[in-house]
Amino acid sequence: MSIAGVLLAAVPLFPFFLAACCLSARFRARALAFLVIAPLPAVAVAAFVPEGRFAFFPAPFRLMLVLDQPGAILLGGAALLWSAAGAYAASSMARDPAAPRFAVWWLLTLTGSLGLFIVGDVVNFYLLFTLASLAAYGLIIHEQTTPAHRAGVVYVVLALLAEAFLLIALVMLAAGHPDANPQIGSVVSQLAASPMRDGVLIFFILGFALKMGLVPLHIWLPLAHPAAPTPASAVLSGVLVKAGVIGLIRFLPFEAGMPFFGPVLAGGGIVTAYYGVLVGITQRRAKTILAYSTVSQMGLLAVLLGVGLDTADPAATHLTAYYAVHHSFVKGALFLGVGILAATGGRRLSLVLPLMAVLALSLGGMPLTSGMLAKFATKPMLDYSWLATATTLAGAGSTMLMVHFLLTIRRDSAGNPIQSPPLGQFVPWLIVAVASFIIPWSLYPAVSGEAVSSLLQPEALWKVTWPLLLGVLAMLLVQRWPGRIGAIPEGDIIVLAQVGGPLLRKVSDRIGEIDTNLRRWPVAGLGLTALAVLLGGALMLRS
Repeated sequence: MSIAGVLLAAVPLFPFFLAACCLSARFRARALAFLVIAPLPAVAVAAFVPEGRFAFFPAPFRLMLVLDQPGAILLGGAALLWSAAGAYAASSMARDPAAPRFAVWWLLTLTGSLGLFIVGDVVNFYLLFTLASLAAYGLIIHEQTTPAHRAGVVYVVLALLAEAFLLIALVMLAAGHPDANPQIGSVVSQLAASPMRDGVLIFFILGFALKMGLVPLHIWLPLAHPAAPTPASAVLSGVLVKAGVIGLIRFLPFEAGMPFFGPVLAGGGIVTAYYGVLVGITQRRAKTILAYSTVSQMGLLAVLLGVGLDTADPAATHLTAYYAVHHSFVKGALFLGVGILAATGGRRLSLVLPLMAVLALSLGGMPLTSGMLAKFATKPMLDYSWLATATTLAGAGSTMLMVHFLLTIRRDSAGNPIQSPPLGQFVPWLIVAVASFIIPWSLYPAVSGEAVSSLLQPEALWKVTWPLLLGVLAMLLVQRWPGRIGAIPEGDIIVLAQVGGPLLRKVSDRIGEIDTNLRRWPVAGLGLTALAVLLGGALMLRS
């Protein structure tokens, strides 16, 4: 086996091995120290391994790993954020008696989330998706507070619903295929001609939209992100939601195009982008504001994918991955920065706040930031009809939301005592913040096909400056109505979801019927049995 193949296999297997080592109480007690190195094989793969595909194990248990440009971009950004957040967790949770159990959930979530960016077969995609989704529950409820448990319940119900949608779609997609575990590319290439095409696409979009947090399936984000510990919030918002993004990239037939489903996905994305802003500006807590910002940004990613699906443009997958990695770095740095600000006062505060301001405003496309690059890279796809105006105004809305965030963190940190943040937390935060500038600049020519010098012209800079100024002005006007703060509770339509509790229970009962389909697909059945044993073992671990 080649070195490239070994490194690619190590992406999911190395953190999984570390999680398995936690069966030893002695190792588990020191597991936090290994969080920083667990994603390093993925960093090496993204930086040094050329594109290609590798198969491991004989059929039907074949594990097919594929590295392409969208996967490599998402993998590299996710791995770097996981590593930095792991270092932050090792420092901030060193005295937490429940930290060893947290580390197990962290490693299992890491295994699934990084593996999704490179897996190329249907069964293992589903198993890794399920592992990433369900293991994240342990990160959300770690602090054992009432809000954390509430968020965990909402999250796991929606996660199971997403698994059900995805499973139905995959069973329909793989039905009749001669291979018990087909390659994703093989079945997707035949999807356009399938008599079950529309049903498959509906279930795929629903399942992955739940993971991304598209409205009205977004309610777990503003509950889970604030409830989780700071490093977990960073990876939940920066990486885990990208499981839905890579799912749409892998399973939607971009080469064939879908003139109906493309506009539907883009329309849902626009609604989500605006909804996240409108509800976000009514929130009181910094982490909740960031969660609604993630909802809004996921809407913009859905717009890109919808346009690509409508126009049969496979290049949309590359551009979406580029925009997503910008969001991963910036949002990860902002969540970690909230923790840094809580431990900072005096002169140090005056140094941290300006960098946080630049990071926040980059989501609105601030000149010379990764947000500007992301908007210019994707502008050719959106530069037509009403969609160009809608996304430009959504950028102004992102600025509004980030100005609200900056005012909130300034208020919350104003009374901090004079102190410096712990070095073990400050350095990882700074690394992610710096990466949010350097990596998008280095990737831009390859992704967009343009030289970065073209972005430094006055005309180009003005195109991203005026929506930013519009957003700042709009937020200053909104500030005149202080009664809006707290007008909408965290989770917003969660009340409707709770009223529909009996319906959800019926849906849960129906999920059991899917077992019939699984029996017709023995490979998936065996894999899910192993996954259930793995998660059950993790639940029984004690610090």
